[in-house]
Amino acid sequence: MKLTTALKLLSKPKLLLKIKNSKSGDSGSDFVKSYKDLMKGGKPTADFYDAEMLNLVWETTPEAIATLLPPPLKPASRPLVFAFIAYYPKTNFSVPYHESALLVKASYKGEEGFYCLSMPVSDDMAMAGGREGWGYPKKMANFEFAREGDTVTGYTERHGIKFMQVKAELTDKVNNNNAALDELLGYGINPNGEFSDNVYLFKHSPSPMKSGIFDYPPLLVEGVTRFRPKTFTWAEVDIELTPSAYDPWHELPVKRMLGGFYTVGDNSMLHGRVLQKVNELEFLPYAFTKWEFEQNRP
Repeated sequence: MKLTTALKLLSKPKLLLKIKNSKSGDSGSDFVKSYKDLMKGGKPTADFYDAEMLNLVWETTPEAIATLLPPPLKPASRPLVFAFIAYYPKTNFSVPYHESALLVKASYKGEEGFYCLSMPVSDDMAMAGGREGWGYPKKMANFEFAREGDTVTGYTERHGIKFMQVKAELTDKVNNNNAALDELLGYGINPNGEFSDNVYLFKHSPSPMKSGIFDYPPLLVEGVTRFRPKTFTWAEVDIELTPSAYDPWHELPVKRMLGGFYTVGDNSMLHGRVLQKVNELEFLPYAFTKWEFEQNRP
């Protein structure tokens, strides 16, 4: 418990006593949780067990990335795009579900990480938790993700459009006869053990007031995910990006495919941190990654 939270409790002895005497289920309603249940329900990390993931890395145009980065993020040293499609058979927070994501390399005060542009999911609670807690740009989608022998295929579909389709051959090599293998290793990918990445997100809430833009200044959030693969296989990969006004992944075209990797293992999302507040008007044009902008609706 944070010190500031503890001090607030000490100033309200009746509330402190209520929390101390709380028992499981004593609220009398499933709509209302008891303090006892809330305290035992907290988790230090969001954990994924035996997560199956196909990751792809490609180089796009510098102009494409520069167009998509909200201030204060800046382009990284290389115009790189990371994407994945995954199946999570077991987690400590939700039912099994599928997920895919589109991320670009970005820089904040000289530190490079991944700015998440899109993260479709197949479970409503996984969507709500990621969007409301972190600011992940999650939307509900349909998925296909399968492995047959050494071939992995998959797609993500929304509004009847398969806007990303992937295929991988698990040859233990990356594209173009391992031409970019050293580059991939240089990005922190570790085929022999644990590795981590940091993700940049913008958490914001639209105002219900006619005169308002957001409920509070949008927040630039950083999160870290730790990957612990049990199996790791380099892959020669291909991706097809079909134009969609709802999910415009095609705006990051493949200029050079570096390669991919297929993993099965355990992942943990650590607690994040707020890096700074951002200007509401500067951020407003970038604030529509979580829902369809009204003119795009059929």
